[in-house]
Amino acid sequence: MIRQSKQLIPGFLVCLAISITAQFLVRWVPQLGAALLAILFGILLGNTLFTQNIWAKGVRFSESRLLEYSIALTGLTLNLTDLLKVGPKGILFIAVQMSATIAVVYLLGHLLSFSKKFRLLMAAGNAVCGSSAIGTVTPVLKADDKDKGISITIVNLTGTVLMVLLPILTSVLYHHQTVPTSAMIGGTLQSIGQVIASAKLVNEPVVQLATIFKIIRIIFLVFVTFLFTKMNTDDQQKAVFQTKETQQNKPNAKKVHIPWFIYLFFLFCCLVSFLPISSRIPVAAKTISNQFEIIALAGIGMRVKFADIKKEGPKAMGYGLLTGTCQIAIAGLLIYILFL
Repeated sequence: MIRQSKQLIPGFLVCLAISITAQFLVRWVPQLGAALLAILFGILLGNTLFTQNIWAKGVRFSESRLLEYSIALTGLTLNLTDLLKVGPKGILFIAVQMSATIAVVYLLGHLLSFSKKFRLLMAAGNAVCGSSAIGTVTPVLKADDKDKGISITIVNLTGTVLMVLLPILTSVLYHHQTVPTSAMIGGTLQSIGQVIASAKLVNEPVVQLATIFKIIRIIFLVFVTFLFTKMNTDDQQKAVFQTKETQQNKPNAKKVHIPWFIYLFFLFCCLVSFLPISSRIPVAAKTISNQFEIIALAGIGMRVKFADIKKEGPKAMGYGLLTGTCQIAIAGLLIYILFL
């Protein structure tokens, strides 16, 4: 046990150092965000200075376990009563937006000849909450580390582009009216950090309402994860969902279960919503969760190899930009129908 712990230390310390560096440098480039910087630094260092096996176990721990802990702690920062602040139309908007995003991303990936698992990782990342959603559904889909790393990188890059673009777009379309602007930003951007950063380019009321729209998407992560347990990820099978026939073709396949941290996420969310919890707990949970996530993203970056990016990167980046464009189009249509 002690020996295994010692083996984790070198790789973990590298990921921690990358995280600290990213958060320090983001003061001068806030548009990029610490998460994206951590991924990019991780990719650079993981392909140059830290390629030896001595770093592998600690990097693996950082990118898997810490991301799981981060997701579980996020539940302590969410309150189910926040859903009421956007009203029935707001909840309907998010539900339809997320469903349409998953469907469109899945179909676009099929047209571009990506594997089912990669399509579903991209769908979860864009529809729900970026890196956290991809980290959540990866064990459910039994996706490999290469697809996980590339999808997280592409989703974060796409989100960074949209983070800057959306305040300009909403100024033209809605003249920064609070509800439609908040719905567009909170309903399309991938991470909550990107939502807040983008909304701050508009005004404080948009920051507050866009964050609530985003929180609803995060809460829906539980249902998306359950849905993905029913998906057929075999590229040789045409069925989208598992059927008796596809199950019979895999008689030794084990039943897929929702990851433990999703149960803990939902439990924490309920505790905060219905019990008198000190306000310090959500603040502390948010701080710790954010730190764990950035360290994890550094580890994910270190496991992405230049060879994989060269092979899949340009095509995957085009996939990400198409996805972002479709998300904006879907959100724009729904906002016109529901809020204007």
